[in-house]
Amino acid sequence: MTQIKSRKHPTRLQMSTVLATLLLPAAAVHAAEPQEKQMSEVVAEATKENEFKAERASSPKYTEKLVNTAQTITVIKKELFEQQNATTLTEALRNSPGVGTFFLGENGNTNTGDAIFLRGFDTSGSIHVDGVRDIGSISRDVFNIEQIDVLKGPAGTDTGRGAPTGSVNLQSKQANLENAISGSITGGSGSQKRATADINRVLNAESGIAFRLNVMAQDSESASRDVVKNKRWGVAPTIAFGLGGKTRAHLSYLHIKQDNIPDGGVPTIGLPGYTSPDSRNPNPALRREFLNNAPMVDPRGFYGHVSDHDDVKADMATVRIDHDFSPNLRLQNTSRYGKTSQQYLLTAFMMGPTSTNATTGVVTPSTLITPNPADPSTWMLRRATRTLKDQENRIVANQTAVTWDVTTGTLQHTVVGGLEFISEKQNTYARTGAGTLTETLLYTPKANITLTGLNNVRTGAGAQGSTDTQALYLFDTVKIGDKWIVNGGVRVDHYDLDYFATALTNNVFVPTVLSDSDTLTTGKLSVLYKPTANSSVYATIANSKQPPGGASFSLSTSASSAANAAFDPQETLTKEIGTKWDLVDQKLAVTAAYYITDVKNEVEADPTDATRYYQTGKKRVEGIELGVQGQITPNWMISAGYTHMKTSVEAGRLVTANAENALTYTPKDAFTSWTTYSFPFGLTVGGGVRYNGKLLRGTDGAVGTPAYAKSYWVADAMASYALTKNVDLRLNVYNLADEEYVAAINKSGYRYTPGTPRSASLTANFRF
Repeated sequence: MTQIKSRKHPTRLQMSTVLATLLLPAAAVHAAEPQEKQMSEVVAEATKENEFKAERASSPKYTEKLVNTAQTITVIKKELFEQQNATTLTEALRNSPGVGTFFLGENGNTNTGDAIFLRGFDTSGSIHVDGVRDIGSISRDVFNIEQIDVLKGPAGTDTGRGAPTGSVNLQSKQANLENAISGSITGGSGSQKRATADINRVLNAESGIAFRLNVMAQDSESASRDVVKNKRWGVAPTIAFGLGGKTRAHLSYLHIKQDNIPDGGVPTIGLPGYTSPDSRNPNPALRREFLNNAPMVDPRGFYGHVSDHDDVKADMATVRIDHDFSPNLRLQNTSRYGKTSQQYLLTAFMMGPTSTNATTGVVTPSTLITPNPADPSTWMLRRATRTLKDQENRIVANQTAVTWDVTTGTLQHTVVGGLEFISEKQNTYARTGAGTLTETLLYTPKANITLTGLNNVRTGAGAQGSTDTQALYLFDTVKIGDKWIVNGGVRVDHYDLDYFATALTNNVFVPTVLSDSDTLTTGKLSVLYKPTANSSVYATIANSKQPPGGASFSLSTSASSAANAAFDPQETLTKEIGTKWDLVDQKLAVTAAYYITDVKNEVEADPTDATRYYQTGKKRVEGIELGVQGQITPNWMISAGYTHMKTSVEAGRLVTANAENALTYTPKDAFTSWTTYSFPFGLTVGGGVRYNGKLLRGTDGAVGTPAYAKSYWVADAMASYALTKNVDLRLNVYNLADEEYVAAINKSGYRYTPGTPRSASLTANFRF
């Protein structure tokens, strides 16, 4: 049955009406309470926080201040990413060096959302919201986020199964005991239109009841790409009870709706390292060597179709209860239900060579058509890869953490113990009927070209993967006098993964039923010495594990697949030494760390028998990371970081296209910075530069495509001016030098995502 889907959105008008209804009465009430307003201003001035430097990570498992935490943790506060007008998690993560969405996808697939690489490994499946795993390949908006914690190094004891090199945790905004209204309206390049509002009201100060509402609406095109659209709206109400008391409850809900036109990238023809895909053709006349000197395509060109779409709906309900049994014994319980559905249709392309089947003799022509080699304006691209995705993710979780401060003799202990029960499910529905496109001109692509056969229906086939996890953990932080802190932790996870898939073969559904279960034990141990009260030197060792199918919710019977249940979990061990110093009256944090991460149990083929596979592969990441965050003077703020990573395959086949012994999509050197200075007459100016080193792509046998993307520098600037104490204007200018660069490249090297050219946005911020 053909599904007819309306793409009209009356919700935008409804949302604007609701927002106006909320803002006007709230502002009127606020104006009618001059005494409360005056008192609120005095409190805000007295408790003004450092806008860039955070004191702690948001997880209750981290009980010490960051300066006393023996691990590299980058905390990105909302004040920082709001200054930069960062609207998504991916944009905010630019403040952590070497972290980004460098991998565009594999073959005809394009990664959507927050496809994050961190220290050499894909960390997309290790993103958490308020400590609970958040699954789904979507782009997360930060309108309801207070701070972002980038936890680097194995996170096995913190979050259970996960990426080898860390995790990301987003802390949501919560209701508090202060009446406040703030918001923003933004317009800019790429027809950017965005509005947000943040309303907090004290409903009953005596009982500690408060309500907070965050809303967001955006309808923007792209500053760098034609046709691409980012359209979304979200609402996040939260109500709190018992604030200031022994028992506190937070009830939160988040709803996000996205209706985007996705970006499948542009051809890499003309980039450094590009050669003809037919260069190995045994017939010299068919090698098309003229492609070696072909010009680049326009980075703005859109090679998809107007029927392409990426529709996302996400809902998340959370109940958090905190109870203080005494000043030394505290409990936190978090319950979460989350559901994310995504449907997309994306036009991709391969640009491969002309090939001949050795058995049948059937010739498959190249998707790059060159009828007149001397006239590039006649060259055409066949877009035969129309990708459909229909996926739903659900999670039900309950987490309990108990924190106990106890003194035994001369030792001060902070013990954190907890239980977690998590049920995750992913349903993927097979679809057909993506339609067939006619060719488009390579150098002047058309998005509304003829399309036939589009019906986009479910076939009845698909897959369902579910993982149920029960976890128990215990941490003990021991202070020995005022100079030494020892921390140890252990976590035990038991998981059950069930996978059921059906394939439609010759009109017959063929089922596959697989399962896997195991118990994972991970640990962490650190020793920290404090040369002064506001500094530390530390050494840490920790591990993590990722079982087969742990990131994809799928199992395989293939002997070469890491998702084969017969294999052991991937294991990671990280050793780190570092130092942290809080300077300038504890307002400026300076950090340095050296680490070695070894990842083993990678699946490799037998060198003498390609049909047999063993877990003999091993990879290594060795690096240093430097950071500075905080306040140099009362008016001068800074956030900066540098990382140098030496990556290698210690055992097993090389994974890069140019056969360099390194890991893919990982810059060897990366630098990020942002600094601002506030003048006494209301003007604030600032900016920053970012550097990403060369990115090596993966190898899949593709011929002629670039093996790497060049390094690049990008500079941004900002200026804001306070029109009144309640309203300010902020101008952001991005990529000042209009640098052309590759932001992400796919595995085969046929497609890449161009970096955003010079662009700008103007934002009006208001607060009451």
